Amino acid sequence: MALARNFPTRLCIVDADAVPVGIDPTRHVVFSTLHGTFGEDGGMQRLLETNGVHYAGCGVESSALTMDKTATKAAVEKNGIRVIPGMRFVAAEKPAADAVVARFGENVVVKPNDSGSSVGLNIVSSRAQLETVLAGITSGNWLIEQRVFGRELAVGVLNGRAMGIVEIRPKSGVYDYESKYTKGRTEYLAPAPLGEALTAEIRAAAERAFAACGCRDYARVDFMIGANAEFYLLEINTLPGMKETSLLPMSARCEGLDFTGLVKQMVAPALQRFRRGASAKTT
Repeated sequence: MALARNFPTRLCIVDADAVPVGIDPTRHVVFSTLHGTFGEDGGMQRLLETNGVHYAGCGVESSALTMDKTATKAAVEKNGIRVIPGMRFVAAEKPAADAVVARFGENVVVKPNDSGSSVGLNIVSSRAQLETVLAGITSGNWLIEQRVFGRELAVGVLNGRAMGIVEIRPKSGVYDYESKYTKGRTEYLAPAPLGEALTAEIRAAAERAFAACGCRDYARVDFMIGANAEFYLLEINTLPGMKETSLLPMSARCEGLDFTGLVKQMVAPALQRFRRGASAKTT
């Protein structure tokens, strides 16, 4: 691991909804790369805090907020950031296809409201297709959004400051699970070719969204940009992928920050909180 060059590290495998055995709040700081609901929705963060363990990344409240796409959109819209028109529903009360088409048209996106952006993603282009997708929804919280045809962007935010903008160009035209995790299925442009003014505007919006949702340390903010250069927030990911080829490290490399340097800066605020806590206990 990158941090091992600077101070000792220990890899913990999390296979239960619990703090791994052996984590000592007087000696350890946690850097989580968990994905899924327990890792991303504030569950692990709450357990760490209950056990007095300092950790890198967003806290309980902001993690829970950003896991809910509708709540995230509401928070950032209050701060002047455009969001895509949509509607949230639970499976037991799903809308009729006719009502959706009347409100948003036939080109819509149907996706879970509170899980990863590519899990359960459905791109719909006809009433018949929408009826089929809705018929297959039997549980969970869901979100229907009007489809924006344009370019998908990701912006890493580190300690409140936006880094480079990455443009995501899936060869299939849709950045779904397969496009995200199958090598060669997606082209990434880092930095995105947007021009100085639009780049500055999107980076400023990413920073406002980060602050509006109470994030700390780091996160990834995703946008869609339409044909007329108007852009809309898609979501905020507080535990983004952390392979060297993942979007957040790509964003950092636009700023000349390599993977090791990025991880050190991601963990640094947690180390400061740990040291302040240790100092407070001795005074």
